[in-house]
This record gives sequence, C-alpha cells and structure tokens, in this order.
Amino acid sequence: MRLLLINPSNPLVSIVNVSESRWNRFRVWKPLSLMVLAGLTPPEWEVTIVDENLGRPDYPALPRPDLVGITAFTSQANRAYEVAAHYRGLGVPVVMGGIHATMCLDEVTARVDSVVTGEAESVWTQLLEDARLGQLKSRYEGGLANINHLAAARHDLLPNRYAFGALQTTRGCPLNCHFCSVTAFNGSQYRQRPIPEVVREFQAIPEHRILMVDDNLIGTRSEHIARAKDLFRALIQTGLRKEWIAQVTINFADDDELLALASQAGCRGVFIGFESPTLAGLRELGKKINLVKGRDFRASVQRIQRHNMLVVGSFILGLDVDEPGIGRQIAAVASDYGLDNLNTLFLTPLPGTRLWDEMRAEDRLALNEFPADWKYYTLTFPVARYKRLSLAEILHEMTVCNQTFYSLPRILRRVWSSIWHRRHPLISLVGNLSYRSNIRVDRQTFADFTQQQSLRSLPASQPILSTNDAI
Repeated sequence: MRLLLINPSNPLVSIVNVSESRWNRFRVWKPLSLMVLAGLTPPEWEVTIVDENLGRPDYPALPRPDLVGITAFTSQANRAYEVAAHYRGLGVPVVMGGIHATMCLDEVTARVDSVVTGEAESVWTQLLEDARLGQLKSRYEGGLANINHLAAARHDLLPNRYAFGALQTTRGCPLNCHFCSVTAFNGSQYRQRPIPEVVREFQAIPEHRILMVDDNLIGTRSEHIARAKDLFRALIQTGLRKEWIAQVTINFADDDELLALASQAGCRGVFIGFESPTLAGLRELGKKINLVKGRDFRASVQRIQRHNMLVVGSFILGLDVDEPGIGRQIAAVASDYGLDNLNTLFLTPLPGTRLWDEMRAEDRLALNEFPADWKYYTLTFPVARYKRLSLAEILHEMTVCNQTFYSLPRILRRVWSSIWHRRHPLISLVGNLSYRSNIRVDRQTFADFTQQQSLRSLPASQPILSTNDAI
C-alpha cells in the first residue's frame, strides 16, 4: 500500500518559495505534522512526503498511491483542493486535515473523501485500516491527542535541502489572543511531551539547526518554566551542540537562569510577538501577557541578547487603533527595543478566531469570495476593511515600515552590534538580508494585488478598457 502525504504550496508567498531566492531556505521548515503521521503509519504502508515549498513535483510521474493525505493552513487551501481534485479524478481517495479542515469543515468535506478534524494522532491508524479495507469514513474526529509516547517523526523522508530541522515539545496555549486560532485548534491546556522522548528526537534530527515549532516553548506559569529548564538541562547533557530557535513570550526575559540554560542548550534566537507599539493596540488584540505593568521591552530584549541570543519581533499592522504613520512608528519602536529582526504582518481574520467572527459579523471581510480568496489569507496581504486605513494607505504603511527598518545603514548598525557583542553576526546578517531581499518582491506583489482588487470592484457591465485605452 502506498501513502502519499502532501504539504501544498501557496505561490503568492514569496518567503517560502525556496527556488525563488537562496535566502528563503532560512525561512522555511519541514512539515512536521506529516512527519509525525508518517511515524505512526504501520510498516505495510510505503510512505512518501512531498513538500511543495521545495518545488511542485510531476505528480503524474510519481507512483500511483493508494491514499493521499493533505495538510493545509488556510492560505494553502486552494492548492490543496487542486491536488485533491487531481487524485480524486484518478480514483485515489484523499483525506485532508489540519487547521483549515477543522475550521471550515463543510467546505473541505465537499472537496475530499475524508476529513480529519483536530489533531490526527488518535485516529490515524484507524483511518489507514479503514482505507485499506475500502471503508474510509467521511469524517474522523481527532480532538486533542495524547502527546505522551508518540512514535518518532520520520525525519528521514525529506531531502536535506532545509536549513532547519523541526521539533515540537508542547501543544496548546492558555492565552487565547483575539487574532490567534491556536487555542481553538490545540486547546487552552499547555500539554508537554516527556522530556526523554523530546531528547531522543532531538538527537535523531539530521540538521544541525532546528526550529522548535511550539507556539510558546516556555509557557506562562511557574511549573511551565520549571519544565523548560529541565528540558534545556537535558539538551545540554546530550553534548550535541546543535543550534535552535524558538517562539516564546516576553516573560522569557524574566528569569536569568532560564536564559542561561537556553543559551547553553543551543538557543541562538527567539521569535516574540510584540504585536503593537501601543497599549491600546495590545488591549485590542487581547495580548495580556504583554500588558504586565511596568514591563520595559527594551530592557527585556537586552537581557535576552546578553545571553547570546538574537531577538526577532513580530508586529501586526491594521488594528482599529492604527492610523497613518503606524508603519514608521512600528519600525521606530522595533529599533528602540533593539530587535535584531522585524516581522510585520497585516491583521488577518482567520477562521476559528474571535477576530474572524467579529469581522465577518461586521461585514469587514474585503476578500470574501471563498474558497478562491483563501490564497490571500497569508498574513502578508490586507484582506479586511481596516477602520482608519484604506487599502492604498495600509500597503504604503507596510512598505514604509520595512524600508525604514531594513535600510542598509540600520542593517549595518545591527550587524556591527552583533559583532561587537559576539552575538551571531552571520545569522544576523543572513536574517536581515533575507527580509530586505523580499522588499522589492513585496512592492511588485502589492502593485499587482492593488490592480486585481481594482478590477474586482468594477461593475460587471463596465468595460476594463475603453476604446481610447485600447488604441
């Protein structure tokens, strides 16, 4: 029996198209969920994983599978449906899972043979047995999986073309921010894999650099922090000297022992969601952990950096409180915090979030022709109607933000600071040049996007070209 597992691409997302820019391989990671399912697959199945971020294969030239499994974020849904239609046309059953399948169940059910909602581990072997017997059900409810004693992920099934391996140690988030669907999909309970199992997988990953894909590696409570320290001690004891990066919340900076252990364990950088430069913006987003009274973000960033770790900060543009000038304000605040890299995204209502429910109820989804418009829900396109910023204004603010923060003088100052403090100057340089290299691509992408939205807004009876235009 042949099983083909596919991570579809989105051609509109330049930063994950590895073939488009050599820098992008540093900003893409392995589809870990598919590798986990491959590890749970019985040996009578021959498993192949395709990651379209490395390039789309010639599917007709591949051996015909007996079952196709597809995972997809919302922005990948259209491509997932294209692949599903191809294989269903050949009579091959297709199962789809992931966050989009869970949040848009009816839409996905109409386009595949079977849907897995929630986390798939608890139902995967039963699904495969049903498929083998020709009794595949239309729906499997995975719910929240027990992540103790998971089978080892199949890191061997993908080529060595990634800069980073991938590892997950926890699931779930109690913060339930306004714009985030993690709590809706993975639950509010902070679930932790046994440390010995994490260490064994850490040792088995072939790449020297690893991305910890946890939504928050360290958690929020004292017992979460204690567990993170135990994990870091165990990674130190392996003696492998592998390097890794992770997503954390700003409370990472509050414990010097935690910082020291993380650095000794190989942490070279962290991604932190600062989200907004204003208190009003943080309140709007429900980012409570950033609203701790007296929090000095600049001092927090410096404490992390003193332990030889880079800090990448994320901000969201397009909040109800954002006005013209917000792009330059974000760049200025990010520079004042001393961030090594800045990642600014458009406020995007994703299915499963409270933001989605509110914007849909208020008729503020500017791109709402589904499923066709899902391809724009990448966080890199303005898909909503923003209260204080027009389409042209919000695109301008994003361009100004990136051009300001990633100007050559500012990049050189940041890299020189990394050299002076012996804080991974090569990684800092690569990260900054990677972001800067996409500014020109983004500018053209925004121009094309604006033109497409203008054409969509024309009345059906209005010609696109007048006679004079044609001449």
